[in-house]
Amino acid sequence: MRIDLLLLDVDGVLVHYQRAQRVLHLAQALAVPAAAVQAALYDSGLEAAHDSGTLDAASYLERLGEQLGRRVDAQTWMAARQAASHPQPAVLQRLQMLQLPLAVLTNNGALLAQALPTLLPELFPALQGRVFCSADFGLRKPAPAVFLRTLEALGVAPAHTLFVDDLFTNVRGARLAGLHAETVHDGRGLGKVLKRYRIG
Repeated sequence: MRIDLLLLDVDGVLVHYQRAQRVLHLAQALAVPAAAVQAALYDSGLEAAHDSGTLDAASYLERLGEQLGRRVDAQTWMAARQAASHPQPAVLQRLQMLQLPLAVLTNNGALLAQALPTLLPELFPALQGRVFCSADFGLRKPAPAVFLRTLEALGVAPAHTLFVDDLFTNVRGARLAGLHAETVHDGRGLGKVLKRYRIG
């Protein structure tokens, strides 16, 4: 089988993401209670609206600031995201050795795409212009359509794409779209998948 593209999830594959750490970091940076940040981001549906693309980055940050009574800029947001996102060195090392084109598909808003070059400098510029978020399409994994829209933008056939995610529900969605897809949590798991598909 011919694989022309490795399509990657972010949280749970490229980085370990700890939401509570992000909430705490943002609370400390803005001098507000962590419970207020949790309520503003998640209980209000604000984060979900940004992830789905119904709120652009500027509107999202403005609404977050209104709810917290503080000005929240992109740099503050990204610093909190970075504090909560711990890159997986063994995964990144394997990816840097590959000759295969890479791309990213994540259930996140546009701000994460802006943050990724800082979060994962090892994968740039290889990923420049090749990071796709649920907000770009108004669709979330595991919807098969979000995989097809991503591959259409990249000009790659589903049958020649390998997708890896830490959640099997997303793997199943990718398979329904015609991609090869496997569950991966760490460098060892990625190594096994690459070997199985004879990618190296």
